[in-house]
Amino acid sequence: MRAPLPIRQVESCALRTILLRPGADLVGFRSALRRLVADGVPPERVTWSIGDAPGLFGDAASAPSTAAAVHLPKPVAGLIPMAVPHRDPERYALLHTLVRRVLAGERHLPEVASDPLVHRLNLMRRAVARDLHKMHAFLRFRRTEDADGERFVAWFEPDHHILAAAAPFFVDRFRALTWSILTPEGSAHWDGAALTFGPPGRREHLPAGDGFEAGWRDYYESTFNPARTNLKAMRAEMPRKYWRNMPETAAIPGLVRAAAARTAQMIERSPTMPAKRDPVRAVAAMADQDPKTLDALNAIIKRSESLVPGATQAVLGEGPVGATIAFVGEQPGDQEDRQGRPFVGPAGQLLVRAMADAGVDREASYLTNAVKHFKFEARGKRRIHQKPTAGEVSHYRWWLDRELDFVAPKLVVALGATAVLALTGKAIPVTRARGPFRFERLDNRQGFITVHPSYLLRLPDEAKAEAYAAFVDDLRRVAELGRELAA
Repeated sequence: MRAPLPIRQVESCALRTILLRPGADLVGFRSALRRLVADGVPPERVTWSIGDAPGLFGDAASAPSTAAAVHLPKPVAGLIPMAVPHRDPERYALLHTLVRRVLAGERHLPEVASDPLVHRLNLMRRAVARDLHKMHAFLRFRRTEDADGERFVAWFEPDHHILAAAAPFFVDRFRALTWSILTPEGSAHWDGAALTFGPPGRREHLPAGDGFEAGWRDYYESTFNPARTNLKAMRAEMPRKYWRNMPETAAIPGLVRAAAARTAQMIERSPTMPAKRDPVRAVAAMADQDPKTLDALNAIIKRSESLVPGATQAVLGEGPVGATIAFVGEQPGDQEDRQGRPFVGPAGQLLVRAMADAGVDREASYLTNAVKHFKFEARGKRRIHQKPTAGEVSHYRWWLDRELDFVAPKLVVALGATAVLALTGKAIPVTRARGPFRFERLDNRQGFITVHPSYLLRLPDEAKAEAYAAFVDDLRRVAELGRELAA
């Protein structure tokens, strides 16, 4: 077990008073913390005070410090900047106590969530993180003109002292603009080159609404889904205190009042589809629509509900009709579901790289998946991929068959076991069938079986190079077969 760092005991019984600036004085706190640790001052002998005039007390944090830096475990170092902006007046004392205990030997204290000190500081961290999220999401700029030209100004009322922590986000997002953010505590200003902070602002200083606000409100109204109106969830995610600073919220009362009527109209216009929980009837209803083109088929897929749990949208195949080679994968992943395009996530990027190395023209190929929706399990904020079952693959087979009929490739490449199952109707091991293959279900069409690129990502580092080389070799054979069939 690692020995605790020696803590020098302070000899004097006198209290040490630390003066910090108002708000989130992260620099001052770190400077004071270095001196307190170097001098061995325990938390019970420190008084933390807030003021604008350094020097009123015996130990101002702004005074130059020659004390050595304090090396803290990563969880503690990451917690400090998230707790300092909190409004709790005891935050500095609590952080000092945490650091003291960690340096005294409790190295894993931040992991003990049941400890009262850790619990309280974690509540502060989460509150500040929520406040930062609200500022990032709900701050709205208005355009104005001043002596220096165009400027964008915003007003925000944070719950905590987060202006300095939040401002870099807006620098990254609006680097090309000149802007100011006004709050009751202070202001942040970006001139295109430097970020500066100034005195508090007032909401009355905010310019009147502009044309951009009207356009944003129109966009919000056009994307509002009346069928998913949930006032409780809306108020939880977008508290009313932010509404008066957000132009789109002026449209909410009218949109909510009209939600029921608009939902009824949407249902009346939409084609009748069976319930999601009966995939057999769902597929039969799709087949009854008898699409005549790939575009018509895709329109059916886009408006159909997912036949697997999860997914926000159907991810359609991509590539030219009449492509010589069609690649069939398993299902979209997280990034594919978000972007609505196939093979754009990590596995897709690896496939595109291997295609380039093998001489397969990505733009001339058709890429699709056996299952058109992303099946996943939510774990916190992460969406973890789940492999589709044989039944789910079977439900999507009608889509895949019609899709390949319209594209009419001369060569179909199955990427992984799920694609093989979809194309053959049988569970055939990829390792046994890897290479050229005839798909009897597709009128004995020429095919090729290889691994899915996600398989390569899961391999240990020492095995990846050899497996990638074998995958590229497979794609070279695919390219050769394609050229022969196109001749």
